[in-house]
Amino acid sequence: MDTLVSTAPPSVPATLRKLYFGRFAFAAVWAGLLFATADTLGPLGVALLLVYPLFDVAAAIVDVRSARANGGTAPALYVNIAISSLAVIGLALAVPSGIPDVLRVWGAWAVVSGLVQLVAGAVRRALGGQWPMIISGAISVLAGTSFITQAGSGDPTLVNLAGYAFLGGVFFLVSALRLKRTRDRA
Repeated sequence: MDTLVSTAPPSVPATLRKLYFGRFAFAAVWAGLLFATADTLGPLGVALLLVYPLFDVAAAIVDVRSARANGGTAPALYVNIAISSLAVIGLALAVPSGIPDVLRVWGAWAVVSGLVQLVAGAVRRALGGQWPMIISGAISVLAGTSFITQAGSGDPTLVNLAGYAFLGGVFFLVSALRLKRTRDRA
């Protein structure tokens, strides 16, 4: 599988670079908005909670189409689409129960999607710029575990989700910049 990835056409890293820049911008804006509303589950906060995994689904679909258009496959991305779709449903069901249940669902999603991101980054490492994705996947697993733990605390809040999203966006930015450097060297 690495052979297929390492011989990928130049358009694959270019598409990933654009996608990663877009994911950084989205995460930064989303994190700022959630941070401003993190103490309650008002309409804006609920919308933000549902939009984040929906954006993840859309980004994975773009990534899959890019991989297919260039003769590759991306099984981990299909898993990510399914997991993030389930996260939207889980979050919608958890919102009426309150912040602790939202944190539990978000935490479970972060753990599983982090594992998938780690695997996808490892498979794509020959493209360059994937070490930040691998590290981000590992951090996502740890953060997800902490969200689940935080759900049982006395005063859970959504603030940490904003930090998690922003940090994830920074990793996408670093990957985009590394992909550009890899392309320039080629």
